Amino acid sequence: RFHHTSTSHWCRCSKTVSDEKYQDPFQLGKKDLKNLYEDIKKELLVSAAELKEMCDYYFDGKGKAFRPMIVVLMARACNIHHNNSKEVQASQRSVAIIAEMIHTASLVHDDVIDDANSRRGKRTLNQIWGERKAVLAGDFILSAASVALARIGNTTIISVLTQVIEDLVRGEFLQLGSKENENERFAHYLEKTFKKTASLIANSCKAVSILGCPDPKVHEIAYQYGKNVGIAFQLIDDVLDFTACADHLGKPTAADLKLGLATGPVLFACRQFPEMNAMIMRRFSKPGDVERAWKYVLQSDGVQQTTYLAQRYCHAATREIRKLRPSPEREALVHLTEMVLMRDK
Repeated sequence: RFHHTSTSHWCRCSKTVSDEKYQDPFQLGKKDLKNLYEDIKKELLVSAAELKEMCDYYFDGKGKAFRPMIVVLMARACNIHHNNSKEVQASQRSVAIIAEMIHTASLVHDDVIDDANSRRGKRTLNQIWGERKAVLAGDFILSAASVALARIGNTTIISVLTQVIEDLVRGEFLQLGSKENENERFAHYLEKTFKKTASLIANSCKAVSILGCPDPKVHEIAYQYGKNVGIAFQLIDDVLDFTACADHLGKPTAADLKLGLATGPVLFACRQFPEMNAMIMRRFSKPGDVERAWKYVLQSDGVQQTTYLAQRYCHAATREIRKLRPSPEREALVHLTEMVLMRDK
C-alpha cells in the first residue's frame, strides 16, 4: 500500500505551516514545563541515598521533555476549544509529569530486557547499578507515578492512564514474539509500536482533553492525534537506527538488529529481498546475519518506505488536530508533526 507515495509530496511537508502561523512547540510549552524535573523529583522523595541517585539519573533536566510538551500543548488547545481558557489546569500538568515518569520507568525496564549499555549518550542504570537494582528503580518510579495519578482523584483519568502501563507490558511481550506470515508480521509490528510508544502519548492527550472539555469528540481527536504522532515518532526512530551515527543518536546503531528485532525498514526490505525471511524468523541469530540484513536494508527502499509511512501517520495527526478551534497551541501541534519527521536523533 505504501509503495506509491510521491516524492514531491514528501518534500512539501516542511511548508505546511505558513511563516506567520509558525509556532515553536518547545517555546510555547516552556512556561508550563518550568521546574518539570524538580517536580518529578519531589514525587520521588526517598530516604535511601542509592535509590534516590538512581531515580534522579535520567531526570537530570537534559531531556527534551517531548511527551510532557505534547501533553501541555494539547491541554491548552482543548481548553481554548472548549471555553477559550488559556491556562493549563494543575491536574492537566500533573498528567504531563506522570507521562514523563511512566516513560522513563519503561526506558529503565527496556534497558534491562535489552541488556543495553547506553541511553541518551550515557551509561544505563543496569550498567552502573546492575539489573536487579535497575528493575526495582523502574518499579519505584512507576509506583510514584501511580500515587501522583491517584492524587488527581478522577477515576476516568486513572483508567485512561493505567491502560498505558498495561499496553507497555503487552507491547514488550509482542516484541518478544514474531510472525511468519508477511502481512501478519507488519500488523504485529505496528501493534507493538502502538503499545510500546504511541499508547502513552495517545492516552495522555486523551486524559488532558477529558479534564479540559466534556465533549467526547474532542477526547477522540486528542487520542487520535497522540496515537498517530506516537507511531510516526517510533517509525522515524526505527529509521534512525539505520541512518544516524551512534554518537549523535546517544545509543549504538543497528541496535534493533542485534536484539533480533525486525523493524519497518527491515520488513519493507524483505519485500525486495525475500532471503531475509529466514533471518527474520531466526531473529538474526546466525553469525553474519546482522551485517547481511544491514546491507539489504540499505540496498532496498526500506528506509524511504518507512519514512513515507511515518509521513502518512503525521498527516493523519494533522487532520485530527485541525478539527479543534484555531489557536497557537493547535498550530504548534501541527508543526510538531513536521519536527517528528525531520528529527535526526
